[in-house]
Amino acid sequence: MTGVLMEGHSYNSVTKERAAKARVKLETYYHNLVVMHNERDNRLRGLERKMEEQRLNEEEREDQRRRQALKETDFLRLKRSRLGVGDFESLKVIGRGAFGEVRLVQKVDTGQMYAMKIMRKVDMLEKEQVAHVRAERDVLAEADNPWVVKMFYSFQDSTNLYLIMEFLPGGDMMTLLMKRDTLSEDESRFYMAECVLAIDSIHRLGFIHRDIKPDNLLLDAGGHIKLSDFGLATGLKKAHRTEFYRDLSVSDYAKEASPANDAANSKSRAATWKNNRRQLAYSTVGTPDYIAPEVFLHKGYTGQCDYWSLGVIMYEMLIGYPPFCSENAQDTYRKVMTWKENLIYPPEVPISNNARSLISRLVCNVDDRLGRNGVHEIKEHAFLQGTDFEYIRDRPPAISIRVRAIDDTSNFDEFPEIDIKAPLTDETAQESSKDWVFMNYTFKRFEGLTQRGLV
Repeated sequence: MTGVLMEGHSYNSVTKERAAKARVKLETYYHNLVVMHNERDNRLRGLERKMEEQRLNEEEREDQRRRQALKETDFLRLKRSRLGVGDFESLKVIGRGAFGEVRLVQKVDTGQMYAMKIMRKVDMLEKEQVAHVRAERDVLAEADNPWVVKMFYSFQDSTNLYLIMEFLPGGDMMTLLMKRDTLSEDESRFYMAECVLAIDSIHRLGFIHRDIKPDNLLLDAGGHIKLSDFGLATGLKKAHRTEFYRDLSVSDYAKEASPANDAANSKSRAATWKNNRRQLAYSTVGTPDYIAPEVFLHKGYTGQCDYWSLGVIMYEMLIGYPPFCSENAQDTYRKVMTWKENLIYPPEVPISNNARSLISRLVCNVDDRLGRNGVHEIKEHAFLQGTDFEYIRDRPPAISIRVRAIDDTSNFDEFPEIDIKAPLTDETAQESSKDWVFMNYTFKRFEGLTQRGLV
């Protein structure tokens, strides 16, 4: 009888997995058809609007429509082509994290530079990151705006997932802060304004970033902010929901928290923070310094948690270290959860009342936090008065970025080279039995394929 039950249990498990796989396959197939149809219609409507603005005659319009039809045909043909690691030449590792790395690569056929993010599938499965991988891919596919790093392709093989994104040679805010120690209030005002607009742009799409920190604020060649690393993002789709913070909560940070051994003054605290910062950036656990307390509590949270993180970053820009930094993650967690007693402004690093006010209206209880009734609450704060939000990306940056060449990586850390272990060209590679959870991961942007060499 026991054998029969075990066999039945195994049969049910296999049946359930097959049913889930079939459901995902059907859902993604029809979803793709709808998305492709809508995107094509949107491109055609955009072309018609553009021709109307240019006041073209009917003959010129027909010519433009024929050109567009040829691009659409080319796009469909190229979408069916198989893209893989072999289509890119790896030049240098420019980032490394707990689940993979980022490389500067050059597309072999066009010579175009990209940043290739590589994530190991086995880590995604073991760490229950599948939903977050899906959310990141979907955010980058949907967020076609200047505030989010642009993704041109995504694909997979039996070992890894790959995101091919625009290469931003300015580095990230973490590196900039480590070079500069602190920023002036004018410089901080510029970056705060751009971050507010960037965060609002993804909230409008229905996504919450949940991992806003200096490491994920990239700088383009013009010195302007772009959001990156949506690996912890969550959205409105069921495919984006997992209990990620189940493993990033009290059990990780609160157990046996020792009394904080904070440095005596802001200068020594800043030095201690700098010494630990690189290691935290590349570790599995990371740092809880920027995470809002409501996220840890598992009682529900909204996009407001991203604005808490922004307030912490503003404090770090002006003071030189985040307000809750400690010698270890447990003490930092404890400080975040008791933030009222630990949000202290050191007298030896004076900041204006308006700056202190904005930080205090972001790093506070969610019910009192600016942005709760709309992003205009933050934009209208006295610290940001006089900011040209509408044309800020057209303005000179607060700090100029020096870029010597299209492959300049001087604004990034140095990392040892490791071969990409990806049997991409081996068509007989044994795929994981769980590979179906990454179904529909492939993406190719229309502009990237129809304007090859120009993007």
